[in-house]
Amino acid sequence: MSRIGKKPISIEKGVTVSIENGIVHFSGSRGQLDITLGDGVRVKQTDSNLVVSVANEESRPLQGLFRTLLNNAIIGVTGGWTKKLELVGVGFRAESTGSELTLNVGFSHSVKIKAPSGITFTVSENKITVSGADKYLVGETAAKVKAVKPPEHYKGKGIRYEGEIIRKKAGKAAKVVGGAATK
Repeated sequence: MSRIGKKPISIEKGVTVSIENGIVHFSGSRGQLDITLGDGVRVKQTDSNLVVSVANEESRPLQGLFRTLLNNAIIGVTGGWTKKLELVGVGFRAESTGSELTLNVGFSHSVKIKAPSGITFTVSENKITVSGADKYLVGETAAKVKAVKPPEHYKGKGIRYEGEIIRKKAGKAAKVVGGAATK
């Protein structure tokens, strides 16, 4: 039995919720989101709460999932979601112009990434902030930015999440010093 799925979701002030044909619409100060409910999942709105229930036992595992998705949508349209990335490397730079991010990360050309609708990029001091209302889309966009130049394991240069720890490997020099080099 899902304990999380049974908890009611409180609707914050400034959030408008409407339920139509298995689709829950959210709108707030940060944007609009739509969540399509799965088969057998029902949502009921009471005063300032949303309650998720299931029609049958086969749908029971989906109750907690959809409760969390609905709660994330409410958080997204009020406060939004952010992911921060760091650029580590000599000469690595990033610039944001409108809905486009330009990365100079050691290639012979600059890499341009266009933001999906609802996502914004901000850059300050070699830190990229990806923000938006949809938690999934923010995470996907941040992963695409990181995939341009993932951190390498010898010096740690590349694009990484803020606070991410990269385990560095010992290079060839450490092998030669530790082993017996005979001629």
